[in-house]
Amino acid sequence: MGNGWHEWPLVLFTVLGQCVAGAIIISGMGWLAARHEAADQRRIVRSMFFLWVIMGIAFFASVLHLGSPLRAFNSLNRVGASALSNEIASGSIFFAVGGFWWLLSALGKMPQALGRIWLVVSMVLGLVFVWAMTRVYQIDTVPTWYNGYTTASFFLTVVLTGPLFAALLLKLAKVPFNGKFFAALSVLALLASLAVVVMQTSELGFIHSSVQQANALLPDWGVWQVWRFVLLAAGLGCWICPLLRRVPSTAFGLTIGLVLMVAGELIGRGLFYGLHMTVGMAIAG
Repeated sequence: MGNGWHEWPLVLFTVLGQCVAGAIIISGMGWLAARHEAADQRRIVRSMFFLWVIMGIAFFASVLHLGSPLRAFNSLNRVGASALSNEIASGSIFFAVGGFWWLLSALGKMPQALGRIWLVVSMVLGLVFVWAMTRVYQIDTVPTWYNGYTTASFFLTVVLTGPLFAALLLKLAKVPFNGKFFAALSVLALLASLAVVVMQTSELGFIHSSVQQANALLPDWGVWQVWRFVLLAAGLGCWICPLLRRVPSTAFGLTIGLVLMVAGELIGRGLFYGLHMTVGMAIAG
């Protein structure tokens, strides 16, 4: 994975966090659409347990990056002034608000009307969390990150992995979910991700410092990107092929597809961290 894999806690945190943010939006839509079917809603809530398991793994990984839980608390000292503090704060709020919604709903203690509002707020907080993530890496002294490709890539991960994760959760809940629109959305996200890589690759040759060329940071950039898109396409295929054949998807097939897509995005995020370039006197262009 080149030089980026040493940041594996951040790779896991960002990819898994973005996956959960996307999944809660789509599975939340399923819950909202089943408002007249209490049994369906209960099964959806039970399956959404896995959202918070994955989110817990993501936060555990982020703590490993910081070294200790105490440092995580200290990083909240500059909320509003520090992008890192804003990221941790927004992620914690998303985790807490969404997690409490799930817990009260699972216990049957959530009023229906309040539950709908609370869930929508949780869905919005997921997007706020992803936006806060993107701001952490908009550092003007790191020209390989300080661009729109960073923001686009983070949100494209949401659209690539979130719908498939939600499709799996709704399948486990035994709730009908056609998913053609969301599958098509993920395909568009795959094409957009490919366009981002092509454009970013062309620009890396123009970013350099007095001692370093950006496109020399990762000599195997192209090879790893090919593997990334092979995994993404294969993962999407596990979801789309049954849709095209008009046969029901299986939980096993969706699980394999999700694992492949997350693996692809982990590769992409590792490459992202491998592009870190402390510039000093850097020149872009």
